[in-house]
Amino acid sequence: MTERQEFNLLRTYDDFELREYLPYVVAEVKVSAEYSTASSSAFSLLFNYISSGNKSSEKIAMTAPVIAAQKADSSESDEWYVSFVMPSGATFGQLPHPNDSQVKLRELPSETCVVKSFRGRATEELSKKITQELRASASKANIALSNETRICRFDAPFKPGLFHYNEIVIPTCI
Repeated sequence: MTERQEFNLLRTYDDFELREYLPYVVAEVKVSAEYSTASSSAFSLLFNYISSGNKSSEKIAMTAPVIAAQKADSSESDEWYVSFVMPSGATFGQLPHPNDSQVKLRELPSETCVVKSFRGRATEELSKKITQELRASASKANIALSNETRICRFDAPFKPGLFHYNEIVIPTCI
């Protein structure tokens, strides 16, 4: 079983969750691409990093989810940050540096986010619909949100789309 990113469930609402994500490190690639190709164009670079493509030639365990993040006010609407969450307990200082300069390691602090899960292939249309629903629900609950949206995919692309588990994660302004 693939390790999943750690969080504490703070509250369950009718159609979303409020979570606290513990501090974590990501390996991240910035890409300029359409939604449909952003994750796949960065995936091989990230997979290479965890498959010994680093200064220590060390293998790093694959975790879930694979995250594709975008800021709503980005001047370039096709600017995506695709990342792999590093295994729990990993710190920026102890992870090997990537061989490829496009792969960046970034340490993130604890953060509170709203989350809505959904099944099926995370197409652009479905992800936008779920994002709009989540933002509307959070607004009704008087939760202020950042302009960042993360599309989190938990399953391998070869798994039948009907069985895919995904989440939309939006950091709060709390």
